[in-house]
Amino acid sequence: MSNTTQSSPGTSQHGLLIAVVLWGALVIAASATGVLGALGQHFMPGFAILVVIGIVVPTVSYFSFPSVRNAVDAIGLRRLTLFHVWRIPAGGLFLYYASSGELPLLFGLIAGVGDVLAGLGAATLLNRQATETQLRRIHLFGFADFITAVGTGLTFTLLNDPLMVTLTTLPMALIPLFGVGLSGASHIIVLSQLKRRSV
Repeated sequence: MSNTTQSSPGTSQHGLLIAVVLWGALVIAASATGVLGALGQHFMPGFAILVVIGIVVPTVSYFSFPSVRNAVDAIGLRRLTLFHVWRIPAGGLFLYYASSGELPLLFGLIAGVGDVLAGLGAATLLNRQATETQLRRIHLFGFADFITAVGTGLTFTLLNDPLMVTLTTLPMALIPLFGVGLSGASHIIVLSQLKRRSV
C-alpha cells in the first residue's frame, strides 16, 4: 500500500482561492500605499510588464502543475464563463473614467464597450446551461475583446500617456493587475478544454 497522497480537487481549490485572494490583496495594498503610483510616474512600461506577468503566471501554472489544473478543471466550464460577468462593471468604470477625461478616450471606449459586451455574453448563462458551441463563441468573443483592450492599453502605456497613471489607483488598478490576468487565463483554459473535447 502506497503512503503517497494526492490532494483532492477540493483541497487544491482552497489553495487556489487563497492564492487568488492574496493576489488581489497585494494589488490593493500596492495601490493604496502609492507603490503603483510611483511606478506609473517614473516607469509606466514597468506597469505594463506587471500586466503581462499577471496573465502569464496563472496560464503557465495551469498547464505546468497538475494540482492547479485539477483545481481549475473542477470549477467547471460554466462557472469559469460566468466569472466574466465582472467585466460589466469593469467596462462601466472604463467608460466613466474615459468620459471624465481621466483615461485616454479611445482606450476607455474600446475597453469599456468590449468588456460590457463580453460580460453580457457571459451573463446569458446565469439561468441556463450552455452548449460547447455557445461556450466557444462566448470565449472567442471575450478573448478577442481581451486582446484588443489589453493591446490598446499596452500601446498607450508604452507611449507614456500620462492619463494611463489612473490605472495605478483604486479601484482601477484591480482591473489590469488582477481581473485581466484571471480573465485572460480563463479564456485560454476554457478554449483549451473545449479543443481537447473536440479531438
